[in-house]
Amino acid sequence: SWIWSDGSNSSYSNWKPGQPDNGVGGDNCVHLWNEHDYKWTDAGCDCRIPFVCYKEIPLVLIKEKKTWKEALRYCRENHEDLVSVETKQLQDWVEFVIKPASTDNVWVGLRHTCTLSFWFWVRGESVCYQNWAPGNGTGVEDCSNGERSGAVQSGSGKWISLPQTQTLNFICSTV
Repeated sequence: SWIWSDGSNSSYSNWKPGQPDNGVGGDNCVHLWNEHDYKWTDAGCDCRIPFVCYKEIPLVLIKEKKTWKEALRYCRENHEDLVSVETKQLQDWVEFVIKPASTDNVWVGLRHTCTLSFWFWVRGESVCYQNWAPGNGTGVEDCSNGERSGAVQSGSGKWISLPQTQTLNFICSTV
């Protein structure tokens, strides 16, 4: 039987017909064979070929509708925090994770202080990487209806400023 490199059992397989065959003996590793529609073939573990690393996405979409403060509390009690989108890579993950959202916008850990008039991430980071939708986040915020918080548009992935009292799906970070 075959196991993954992390030691977990393999219940899925995608073998090329006739594989595994242990053709040269000691074929204890698996590689994808591009000439055979990327089906699996067994091979010796000393073969020097390109490889793919797996990294679990450290985000979870919560498809419940909550205000920004309720979402923050939920994430901190059940996961880690509302996500801070500090890099383009994290932005790409966010855009992937929000596809099944049930609201047009999704809360993230972006917060505006009306008193000092700037945006910040709830984990304390400054907002360096930015992905604002036009007309959002770069000018003076309307704080007449209370504090503003940041959300990601489900369709475009762009960031927008919203009153914190709106109820939306939200993304928690897990690390």
